[in-house]
Amino acid sequence: MNPATNDVSNVLEAAPLFANAPGALGATGNTGNGEFLPAALETEIRRIYGRSPLYGRRFALGGEPLSWAWYRDVPALSKQEIVERGHEAFFEDYRVIERGLQEKKFEYESTSGTTAGPMTVIMEDGWWNEQTRRAYRAHPLLAPFADAPHRKCVLAPVGCSSNLCPYEDHPFPNRYFDGTVYLNLSSDPFVFPEAEWDRIVTELQAVKPDIIEGEPIYLSLLARAVKKRQVSVPSVKVVILTYGKASLQHSRRVAEAFPAPQVDLYGSTEAGYIFVGTAFKDDSRVIDENAFVELAPYRGTPDVFQIYVTTRGREAMPLLRYHTGDIVRRCAQGYRLLGREGGLYFRESDGAIISPTEIDAAIPADFECWHYSLVQTGDARWDFHYVADGHAPKDLDTALAAALGGGARVNLFRRRTITPAASGKFALLKPLAR
Repeated sequence: MNPATNDVSNVLEAAPLFANAPGALGATGNTGNGEFLPAALETEIRRIYGRSPLYGRRFALGGEPLSWAWYRDVPALSKQEIVERGHEAFFEDYRVIERGLQEKKFEYESTSGTTAGPMTVIMEDGWWNEQTRRAYRAHPLLAPFADAPHRKCVLAPVGCSSNLCPYEDHPFPNRYFDGTVYLNLSSDPFVFPEAEWDRIVTELQAVKPDIIEGEPIYLSLLARAVKKRQVSVPSVKVVILTYGKASLQHSRRVAEAFPAPQVDLYGSTEAGYIFVGTAFKDDSRVIDENAFVELAPYRGTPDVFQIYVTTRGREAMPLLRYHTGDIVRRCAQGYRLLGREGGLYFRESDGAIISPTEIDAAIPADFECWHYSLVQTGDARWDFHYVADGHAPKDLDTALAAALGGGARVNLFRRRTITPAASGKFALLKPLAR
C-alpha cells in the first residue's frame, strides 16, 4: 500500500492518521470498533512512561488497554516545554546521567530550541549511529551502505547532530571517525577564505568518499569551490541533503559538481531521523523503525499536516507526541516536507500555502544562483537576496510577486554573502511573524 493513501487502519474512524506504513503500528487490539491503540504503538508508549518520569507528571497513564480517546488527550510536547522544564525533567535521578556522561555512556548536544534558549539533548551512546543505520536501510540508494564499510564526508554547521563535529581547528586525522570526515572547522560557509576551501577540496579528493552529506547551502558553495578549481570527485555515489531545507537551485548546483543521485534525509537532533526520500521526488517516507509520525490536519488544507513524533527504542529523553513545528504535504508517492510552520507564507487571495517549493517553481529556468533568501519586510514588500555569478533576469521580481499574490512587490538584491542564523542554519523563505 502507498503511504500517501494510508489511513492507518481499514476500520478506525476513531484513530488519528499516521504517516507510517500500515504495518508499522502493529495489529490493533480493538474489539471491532477501533477503540484501542495498535500493539506496537501502545508498547512504545508504555516504555516511554517507564523510562521517563516526565510523562507521568504531565498526564496519567491509562489502564489496559490504551484507547484512542486516552491518546488524544495526551498533551503534545513542544520545544518550548522542553526548554522551560529542562532536560533534567526527563530523568528520575540526573546524577546517573552525569556519571554516564563522564563514562561516555551518554552524550549531549545543544540545538537551537526556541528563542527562549537552546535545548540540551541527552542521547545514549550509539543512538545516533543506529538512527542513521536504520535511515539508510529505509532508502534503496543508501541501503547498500547501511551495514558495509564506506567513506563519507560531512559539510554542515559545526553544531550539527553529533559531538563529533569539531568546534576548533583540529588537524585532518582528528576529524576522521569510522570512515566519516568532518570537513569544516567553523560555521557560515560564505566567509570561508579561499585557503579554507583549498583545504576542504583537497581533503575531499584525498578521502574519495562514497557519500557526501551536508546542509544544502554548504554543499552548494562546495560545488562552487570544486568547479572553480576544476576538479572532480568521481567516487561519490550518493549526495545526502540534510540539516536544512534544500531548494532546487542548491540541488542543481550540487549536481553540476557531483553528478550523483540525491537523497533528502530529514530529522532533528532531539527526535532523530524521521523521513527519507529521493530529493525533489515527493516520495519521502517515515523511517518506521525510528519513529511513529502522527498527522494532524493543518489550516483546513487538503493533504497538508502538522506532524507529532513519538520516538522508538530510545532510552534517554524519549519523545511522545512531540510537536516538531514542521509541515508536510501528502503526495501520490509519499510526502513532501514543506518546512517549518514559521517559514511558510499564506497567500491572502486564496489562503494557499507558499513554501520554498512554490518559490522554486516561480524562478525562471534560465536563472542560476548558489543560494537565495526571500524575506518579507512589510505587508506587501519582499526582498529577494541571492548569491550568483551574474545578475537575475528582469522578470524574476514579477514572477515571484505573482506567486506571492496580494499585490506583492519584490525587490532583487544580488549579494556576495547571506548571513545565517546563530545556529548556522539558513532560511529560504522568511515571512513576517504573525
